[in-house]
Amino acid sequence: MSRKSQEKFREFHRYLGFFLAGIMAVYAFSGIVLTFRNTDTFKKKEVVEQLIEAGLAEEELAGTLNMRLTVNKTEDGVIFFSNDGTYEIASGKVSYVKTSYPLLLAKMNKLHLMNTTNPLFWLAIFFGLSLMFFSISAFFMFNTGTSIYKKGLYFAVAGAALTIVLLLV
Repeated sequence: MSRKSQEKFREFHRYLGFFLAGIMAVYAFSGIVLTFRNTDTFKKKEVVEQLIEAGLAEEELAGTLNMRLTVNKTEDGVIFFSNDGTYEIASGKVSYVKTSYPLLLAKMNKLHLMNTTNPLFWLAIFFGLSLMFFSISAFFMFNTGTSIYKKGLYFAVAGAALTIVLLLV
């Protein structure tokens, strides 16, 4: 590869990298937060108390509340369910604890987990393609005969192999 085209790759790689640094920081942070999604870490708790239709059966309760729940027991006309919830069958009074991310974290996680129903899905495609460009263009920034290039190939193969091993375990 000529020196001039190497310089163009380096320049494009550099400025695209600067541009994507903010996006990568948000994705990295939301990825860390999502690692803890099965816990209440980073989430705020809110006690919800409301009146709903009285006399609901256990099966109807989840649909009425529009949430997944596990009924623990029914005792003295009160249904006890997950999320520290109770439902008084006679009066329709329901109380439970709702956990959710603060607004900014919720938006970041939505961005991280987006699909084609999100109007910003093009951002995820652009980000993925840009990372693919980074992966490939790194090999065009050095002459193929140099030791840095050869070491880079070893590290790339090691990274791919480690990922495959971790996926299979």
